Amino acid sequence: MEHNKIFIVEDDEKISSIIQSELAKWQFQTAGVNDFQQVLQEFSTFQPDLVLLDISLPYFSGYHWCQEIRKQSNLPVIFLSSANDKMNILMAMNMGGDDFIAKPVDLDLLVAKIQAILRRTYTFNDQPSQLLTYAEVQLNLLEGELTFQKQLVKLTPTETKILALLFATPEKTVTRETIMEKLWESEEFISQNTLTVNITRLRKKIQAAGFPHLIHTVKGVGYTLVKSDE
Repeated sequence: MEHNKIFIVEDDEKISSIIQSELAKWQFQTAGVNDFQQVLQEFSTFQPDLVLLDISLPYFSGYHWCQEIRKQSNLPVIFLSSANDKMNILMAMNMGGDDFIAKPVDLDLLVAKIQAILRRTYTFNDQPSQLLTYAEVQLNLLEGELTFQKQLVKLTPTETKILALLFATPEKTVTRETIMEKLWESEEFISQNTLTVNITRLRKKIQAAGFPHLIHTVKGVGYTLVKSDE
């Protein structure tokens, strides 16, 4: 099954048109927004595999729409914005985004990131083993869920992939380089803060749900999956 439907939430018609034309060259099916008060409805109608989401939009910001999308789907979301300062990048990730591309958009970079995130999101879901367990904590790769006793945490695709790598070799260090290469396929395609922001968000989400501490930093090297109450 192909996963090639891209929903573009961008109010600049010229930028949206350029992106749609470029993606069409790569056989992606695209749709832009017609009514920026009905983004969620149009999203539901189109049923995309990935969303490109601008931050500054009419009526409601991209942050708002990302939160609304996350209430019903864990599909990949890539933020697009000319506001590429650290605060906006952090905000985008904390609101549930999987990646961030600064404007003006480098089309080659955009296509590479879309291809990489679709590949890692949907080929992961085709793996024979969909459930990974460590110390009573269970990771459901297909549903993007982490469970412990009666607690459940919904995960974004990026969070699911990070945990899957850690669950694959529990109590052993997975280097930052390994995670970045597995998730983004090339370190040059991501900022140095992207992984750190995702790890920080994931830790907060897990701890807020009452889970034990799971992700431990090995300073200067990477991360380890170890259950502790500290």
